[in-house]
Amino acid sequence: MKKFIIIFLFFFSLYNFSSACSNFLVTKGASVDGSCMICYIADSHTLYGELYFHPAADYPDNTYVDVIEWDTGHLLGKIRQVTHTLSTVGNMNEYQVAIGETTYGGREELRDTTAIVDYGTLMYFGLQRAKTVREMIKVIADLVDEYGYCSEGESFSISDPNECWIMEIIGKGVGNKGAVWVARRIPDGYISGHANQSRITTFPLNDPENCLYAKDVITFAKSKGYFKGKDEDFSFCDAYNPVDFEGARFCEARVWSGFNRVAKGMDKYLDYAMGKNLKNKMPLWIKPDKKISAHDVMQMMRDHFEGTPMDMNKDIGAGPYTCPYRWRPLTWKTDSTHTYFNERALSTQQTGFSFVAQSRSWLPNPIGGIFWFGVDDTYSTVYAPMYCGILNVPSYCAVGNGAMMEFSDSSLFWIFNQVSNFAYTRYNSMIPEIQAVQKELESSYQDEIKNIDEQAVVLYNRNPEDARSFLTEYSLSKGKQTFQTWKNLYAYLFTRYMDGNIKTKVPGEMNPKVNQPGYSRDFYKIIVKETGDKFKVKEENSH
Repeated sequence: MKKFIIIFLFFFSLYNFSSACSNFLVTKGASVDGSCMICYIADSHTLYGELYFHPAADYPDNTYVDVIEWDTGHLLGKIRQVTHTLSTVGNMNEYQVAIGETTYGGREELRDTTAIVDYGTLMYFGLQRAKTVREMIKVIADLVDEYGYCSEGESFSISDPNECWIMEIIGKGVGNKGAVWVARRIPDGYISGHANQSRITTFPLNDPENCLYAKDVITFAKSKGYFKGKDEDFSFCDAYNPVDFEGARFCEARVWSGFNRVAKGMDKYLDYAMGKNLKNKMPLWIKPDKKISAHDVMQMMRDHFEGTPMDMNKDIGAGPYTCPYRWRPLTWKTDSTHTYFNERALSTQQTGFSFVAQSRSWLPNPIGGIFWFGVDDTYSTVYAPMYCGILNVPSYCAVGNGAMMEFSDSSLFWIFNQVSNFAYTRYNSMIPEIQAVQKELESSYQDEIKNIDEQAVVLYNRNPEDARSFLTEYSLSKGKQTFQTWKNLYAYLFTRYMDGNIKTKVPGEMNPKVNQPGYSRDFYKIIVKETGDKFKVKEENSH
């Protein structure tokens, strides 16, 4: 049969943004309502936040699809297409399967630059082909076995309505086709997380219900000299991505801060998170003190190490308006001998998009999956509900509406960046106003879901396509509401805080009341300490 060449378009920015992402996984037994959840913060200074949509499609036998490397846009080769692909909304498909990732890099010599499949292909082709977590793991394993794996070491969060798994994978170097990997099921009632550092250590060798792995994951490490010892003592992390100071302070610290928000006792791992005691590793999963809601997961993502020794609001870098962000580079020098660093928190200014994927087993698939989607900084974003069964996505965040170097005044990404970047100029005054509007929107969306679910189920029992149309209309309306609210918010903030003032409209008066609060007393003291009497007002002698 004639081969049809299908150009598969990744609806993403083709730049490397995977090197600084964060994920958490919440099992059914750890969630308030019995849903499985994963969250993903996709961070990059070059990632344009969009909500990607790929409708289900059918293909003839012997169809081939181009593989475009996610990080570079380079054509890697062609692989065989399946005859039917599933519909996907962002990082979730119509069967409520969801996936997120963080790149840990690992041993540089294990990257196979001659291979065809990269981690982006594994994620998004996997979503189009897998109806469960276990199917997704098999798709990933089969693809790298057949076509090789060209990316660096990667951790995946994968969920469906019943299970959450963490999977870690790394190539075997040029001349060794395929990859070595381990996948572990998070025990029900527990949560896990990862942030650019391999986290799977030892694992059970004879428990396929809870642990799957490449048959040569241990023998390959032994052949390369990465491990010597008994198989039961083998640690994937220690063999393929040993933790160092940067892996702890810049990466594991983010996982620690998320865990610390939902469980007591994490202080015993603080020295590890700060890179002071690398032997005191955190467990792969923990049991939260109480069950977690989708809102709680959103709040976990909004973290600058508040209340810890790494609190980004407390040091001089926060400036006069306590802004918890530090402009890059991450590490810097004041002389030729000493290197210093900025903290790397979960919430950061360079986030392109983030999400909470919520999979609910008690509802039909098109209704059960909710993809809570937001753009830009997690601390000031709004997570709007996009059901996994929708037939389209809002134009405000659809692919093609603007780009990283192409401003669009109808783009969700750009209006959120207008608000957050203006807020950085007087953060402690503006962020409470921003978060009040954020809370109002998110609370209303979360309150609406039960009623929307019930209406959708009635429609679904009559005609599933009617339910999908109803959910599409609802999701599109929430995208529009989010955009318009934020556009109005930017106009309000810019008018009120322009030129460093804080202005308040006075009813019946032409001019507003103008407040000029200046800097904090502590910051004025720093100025005096640094400049002495340079700015001291000269006191005149009285006569």
